[in-house]
Amino acid sequence: MTQLDFAPRKTIEQVEESTDLAPKFDDNGLLPCITTDAATGDVLMLGWMTEEAFRLTIETGEAHYFSRARQVLWHKGATSGLVQKVVEARIDDDQDALWLRVDVTGSGASCHVGYRSCFYRAVPHGAQAGAPLVFVEDHKTFDPVAAYGDAPNPTQL
Repeated sequence: MTQLDFAPRKTIEQVEESTDLAPKFDDNGLLPCITTDAATGDVLMLGWMTEEAFRLTIETGEAHYFSRARQVLWHKGATSGLVQKVVEARIDDDQDALWLRVDVTGSGASCHVGYRSCFYRAVPHGAQAGAPLVFVEDHKTFDPVAAYGDAPNPTQL
């Protein structure tokens, strides 16, 4: 298999109006990626991709990300079995953000804490500003210790 090459970014018109895939990675070499459930549209997570992670995602049809906390490339589900199968990938107008629609194998969860979505708490606003976070998922869909072992939280402070 030949390695996928991204197009060089030449003009605004080329980036915004052509069929060229010319992603713009930030100064740290990262591209933000919102991942949603293909069936429900629910937001599952926000991840980051390097060029290698993006290429692997396109080539394999399974989501790969870059962990900023651990500074490593990772194949989502390689440890937990909760693989994200890409149904559709879209890039935004100036090609500096990605949106993946995925089917998740196993319990359908994507959060390393055990919830279905990484966005399992709501932030009160307006008249409720300053109130405690509100859990919008009432249970974990898998046991993170069983999936990952007793390893430290990968997003520790």
